[in-house]
Amino acid sequence: MNVQKIKDGLVIDHIRAGTGIRIFNWLKLDKVPFSVALIMNVPSGHLGKKDIIKIDNVIDVDYSVLGFIDPDITVNVVEEEHVVRKISLTLPERVENVIKCRNPRCITSSETTIPHVFQLVDRKRAEYACQYCDELYRAGIGEFL
Repeated sequence: MNVQKIKDGLVIDHIRAGTGIRIFNWLKLDKVPFSVALIMNVPSGHLGKKDIIKIDNVIDVDYSVLGFIDPDITVNVVEEEHVVRKISLTLPERVENVIKCRNPRCITSSETTIPHVFQLVDRKRAEYACQYCDELYRAGIGEFL
């Protein structure tokens, strides 16, 4: 399979196999007017299999959200067909309006204007707690807002 080089844009690499489509949808890449590629189940010496997203344009990306989805992601910034910067992601300390609290008694269930805020409580287990009700949530699992 050949996917041509991008001139200026981003390559989101080392995505856990099968997770690339969620990132693709979160970034709304199906609605953009420029070239994008989602490559799934690419052989990887480090991961076994991985997904890759190539975006042939410069776009704003919230790296903390990408780190929440998959902290092992690497983002390569490409200019004039050369990687000029590699960004390694980690789990963010806090995420806002990325996931929705599942607790039906949480204030966010009845008050729709309140932001959904989660704090990292256990980095090793990638666990976050709702700021309002302490409902636990694991990073990289579930649906996004």
